[in-house]
Amino acid sequence: MRNLTEQLTQYAAYHRDARNIGTHFIGIPLIVLALAVLLSRPVVALGLPVPVSPAWLLFGAATLYYLVLDVPLGLMMALVCVACVAFGAWLAQQGTAAWLGGGVALFVVGWIFQFVGHIAWEHRKPAFVDDLIGLMIGPLFVLAEALFSIGWRPELRAAIEAKVGPTRINPPRAREARQ
Repeated sequence: MRNLTEQLTQYAAYHRDARNIGTHFIGIPLIVLALAVLLSRPVVALGLPVPVSPAWLLFGAATLYYLVLDVPLGLMMALVCVACVAFGAWLAQQGTAAWLGGGVALFVVGWIFQFVGHIAWEHRKPAFVDDLIGLMIGPLFVLAEALFSIGWRPELRAAIEAKVGPTRINPPRAREARQ
């Protein structure tokens, strides 16, 4: 299994345009929230303090994976996951139309942001196309980028940028520049 630096480096290689990363700060949280919402039904009461849903299972497994990669970052992701699943559970209790409509809307809008960033600015396919683990690393990447922006773990950021370069603004494609 690749370590945290390797996972973030591979994902970062697909995300060097600062504007694309910006769209990911909107798109990925919306998609993650959508999954929490859509997977919050059905719920099964197993005598636990919280009813169990597919959302709890998915986000629990994701949190374990994040903790294996890096405990401090995994703990921060655990807080994000709990908040998302709690919101999903709340929306799932609001009725079928609110639950399904809200979840689908979040999902569609999130993916629109993702694809606009990749098509308009990055000019590169999303990371998950080549490696499905990119779907798991995306949320971690967004959190890490936010933390990097406030000076968190500069050695990790430097290790990533040493392999893939710093973020930048990509120039327009050659054919776009001629028009």
